[in-house]
Amino acid sequence: MEKADKKGFTKNWWKKLRSQDFFIFLYKITFQLVSLLPARKNVIMFESFLGRQYSDNPRAIYEYIKENYPHYKMYWSIDPKFKHNFDSKDIVPVKRFSIKWLFLMATAKYWVTNSRMPLWIPKPAHTTYLQTWHGTPLKKLAADMEEVYMPGTDTNSYKVEFYLESRNWDYLISPNPYSTKIFRRAFQFEKEILEVGYPRNDVLYKKNNEDAIQKIKEQLNLPQDKKIILYAPTWRDDQFVEKGKYTFDLHLDLDQMKHLATDYCLILRLHYLVGEQLDLSPYKEFVFDFSNYTDIRELYLISDVLVTDYSSVFFDFANLKRPMIFYTYDIEDYRERLRGFYFDLEKNAPGSLVKSTEEVIAEIKRLENENWSLAENYADFYEKFCALESGHSSQKVVDRIFLKENSLQKQNV
Repeated sequence: MEKADKKGFTKNWWKKLRSQDFFIFLYKITFQLVSLLPARKNVIMFESFLGRQYSDNPRAIYEYIKENYPHYKMYWSIDPKFKHNFDSKDIVPVKRFSIKWLFLMATAKYWVTNSRMPLWIPKPAHTTYLQTWHGTPLKKLAADMEEVYMPGTDTNSYKVEFYLESRNWDYLISPNPYSTKIFRRAFQFEKEILEVGYPRNDVLYKKNNEDAIQKIKEQLNLPQDKKIILYAPTWRDDQFVEKGKYTFDLHLDLDQMKHLATDYCLILRLHYLVGEQLDLSPYKEFVFDFSNYTDIRELYLISDVLVTDYSSVFFDFANLKRPMIFYTYDIEDYRERLRGFYFDLEKNAPGSLVKSTEEVIAEIKRLENENWSLAENYADFYEKFCALESGHSSQKVVDRIFLKENSLQKQNV
């Protein structure tokens, strides 16, 4: 057997072995044994969206700690398939489920993540697990969902697994009182909720200025003289290729949208679970796909208007007090069958609901003619969902968990 063939055979054999129940059992036992070692009190493990991104609330907390408390040793859990998302980032990456990852996770004092960990990874008794979550909920969550259409599970199993996972959380971040109430019920979470706003939104207050926006546009090779439309839809539970990988029908007619090309650029930002690649070659210099761009906050900053559907991005974008359009072509199906909503989007959305590309274009032109006026209920919406945001949420989280816990430990010595 050739050397290259042997290497390939070994790699495939190891990959197959890792997927077996025996490996999971062995890994779990090893994890439990290692977790008996003393905790490394200055070690923090970060993960965002299952190790696929350097982003969101974990990133904001990481960057705040790195700047203000550099004595902490911090590592990022990464999925090797998404290694490119972490290249050139100022982090120490660790491959998810590797041996090094096992030892670090089992001995770290802190875990910080915005999505669920596999249930077969036992949380050590000495570990503080900070669950940041990743959005103000419009769509029903966990125990509140009536039916689950995701692949690889059923409604009862999904709810049981979510319940068991949330037993491991020590703290949960909430961006507003509305979310706190839902999180308590949907996650059946009884421990401390930090109602301090979302750390990821700090930058929307600190870098919302012309110089910072211009710099981001230059980095992304976007024209300075055009307004930017950000289209950021969510995924559909029943449109999937396999577990954890979804398809998405864009529905937005790019040929029609191209009529706006003289004055606008269109940025696409699909959900991280959507795995397909779009052919945008006919729309060069007008449509830009930044679905794999890790920092959506920067896309918010450079965008003049947001087009979305049921994604929680509109709660964050509202911090900028810029206009939004809701492209809800399938609202009846999504609301009645797929997920269900926590509030009446048609009555309470801080922007117009439209159902076709023609209506999207017409609404953009209307906003332009009315000098980008905001919806009448925008101020009320902002007060309900964004009032806790001030640019200091990361600091509040770090002060409460990392600094206060360490202070209590010193007092108990």
